[in-house]
Amino acid sequence: MQSPALPPAFLRLPLAHRALHDRAAGRPENSRAAIRAAVAAGYGIEIDIQLSADGAAMVFHDERLDRLTAETGWVKDRTAADLGAIRLLDAEDGIPTLAEVLEIVAGAVPLLIEVKDQTLTPDGRIGPLEAAIAKALTGYAGDVALMSFNPDAVAELARLCPATPRGITTGGYDYDGYAPLAPDLCDRLREIPDFDRTGASFISHEAADLSRPRVAALKSQGAHILCWTIRSAEAEATARQIAENITFEGYLPPLPA
Repeated sequence: MQSPALPPAFLRLPLAHRALHDRAAGRPENSRAAIRAAVAAGYGIEIDIQLSADGAAMVFHDERLDRLTAETGWVKDRTAADLGAIRLLDAEDGIPTLAEVLEIVAGAVPLLIEVKDQTLTPDGRIGPLEAAIAKALTGYAGDVALMSFNPDAVAELARLCPATPRGITTGGYDYDGYAPLAPDLCDRLREIPDFDRTGASFISHEAADLSRPRVAALKSQGAHILCWTIRSAEAEATARQIAENITFEGYLPPLPA
């Protein structure tokens, strides 16, 4: 099953990585404030989704709470209500649900949703998070695309959300940087072998690895190439020699006229 094509906005508007975050300004990553700031500035938005204990799609990057909150432990062990009450560091409020973020964005800018790999958590499996995302997206009329590093998650999204554009988050898969993935799995995923199997229409590739021949091959076959994470105008100029759009943080790239 082929993915629907990416809407043009995903190739036109730079995508704010974990929304337009700036902790010093009270906008930590994936927070409501960062989402609102990206919408106000006119940037597209990239966010991450984890699963709560009671099956809700939560907008949060890490598997654990430790780095981004004063709490510790696994996100998957807390209910959506509990997570919503846990204040993000340098924010005034807690972890939002995907449903809440969709209400904030309300179709104003494109939303790129990265589905975090639940197989990396204890007892994690493919299925529940993807189902939670599909439920939250029901009836949403804005531009949305789905992606994951785990091709099996993308395949499940193809089953649950066949009308939503989907892609694979990809990279260089150096052994140290991608631990705890096994070296043989890194070797496999590095060549993006699941693009056709998942019916993907795009990849979001690690910027430092954009020169990989497989990226050029996919582009020549009509795949859209996005990239992550760009942190300067100079890096953006280099990335755009290959990538059609960027995911950025730490600076403000120009918007199209």
